[in-house]
Amino acid sequence: MLLMRVCIVGAGFSGAIIARHLAQKGHEVVLLDERPHAGGNCHTERDAATGIMVHRYGPHIFHTADQRAWDYINQFGKFRPYVNRVKAISQGRVYTLPVNLLTINQFFGKTLSPKEARTFIESKADKSIKNPQNFEEQALSMIGPDLYRAFFHGYTCKQWGMEPTELPASILKRLPLRFNYDDNYFNHPYQGMPEDGYTAIIENILKHDRIEVRLGTSFEAVAEEFDHVFYTGPIDRYFGFRLGRLGYRTLDFERIEDEGDYQGTAVINYCDQSVPFTRISEHKHFAPWEADKFSRTVCFREYSRLAGEQDIPYYPIRQVHEKRMLESYIELARTEKKISFLGRLGTYRYLDMDVTISEALAACDRIDQLVAAGEAIPVFFVDPT
Repeated sequence: MLLMRVCIVGAGFSGAIIARHLAQKGHEVVLLDERPHAGGNCHTERDAATGIMVHRYGPHIFHTADQRAWDYINQFGKFRPYVNRVKAISQGRVYTLPVNLLTINQFFGKTLSPKEARTFIESKADKSIKNPQNFEEQALSMIGPDLYRAFFHGYTCKQWGMEPTELPASILKRLPLRFNYDDNYFNHPYQGMPEDGYTAIIENILKHDRIEVRLGTSFEAVAEEFDHVFYTGPIDRYFGFRLGRLGYRTLDFERIEDEGDYQGTAVINYCDQSVPFTRISEHKHFAPWEADKFSRTVCFREYSRLAGEQDIPYYPIRQVHEKRMLESYIELARTEKKISFLGRLGTYRYLDMDVTISEALAACDRIDQLVAAGEAIPVFFVDPT
């Protein structure tokens, strides 16, 4: 087998998994990340003032139905049981999310059974919408105007900076609607939180003699030659934004530090459009096994806005003009040699952690097949469109 010297750009899950796999196969790996830490937007660290494990770029809860992804990540750190139970404040009252039987009965002041609630919500839904074309139509066809206005309209306007009529229906299809009292936000069989945080897991993945990690180093600053580059940074940045900048939403965080317990749960969404922030996350509740040991607490209010040139990109917008620009960048990328684009930024897609891990593991499988056959590694392992 021909051994390579490869460069991997980005120390998130995509880059770390590819790096580890190639190193174990005997290849020489140089991994770059311009931030001073590994982990990308999953980075966690102990808060200097309180000692609480903080998700610096917003909360990340691991959940998956992919046993391979679950087994893989558990090799590199201990996961504790964790169930994401989200609360929401709408019009001055606290509810539970996702919308379930308790939410329905609370909101409408009823004591409906599961069958009664299903019939009741069906009576509220807009039956005239046969083929929803946007987020709002999807919501109205599922739950009707009352629940939609209370829990989704204002929050969505704040999160995406546009009316829900401008967003694809597919965004809402991911949100569950339940007619029982299950308030677990996710349906996946494997759910948990790493005992020592996500950064420790990624650092463990990167512990290999054939991996050289260079933090605080941008790809543009490196002039070395490599046999192949695996690029998990923004695809438009790789090309110097020559076709324009793809649109992202970014987040600003306002710190709250207090004594004891601030809000009694990990996440509360603020659904009213009149409230400028989208949610408050109290980070000691993400590690309930140690929450009682801290006398103080730290929370962060989240504000969503359009990403500027110097901002950290979080959520790809993927409106019509962004999708057209992405297609142009994909065509440009396909003319490149000895480079592969992958991950959330490299393919301009919103990806949960488990999907990122699953795709990286699948890419490793494909790389092995191609290297063994002496064939070229593809520019894209999945279709980014």
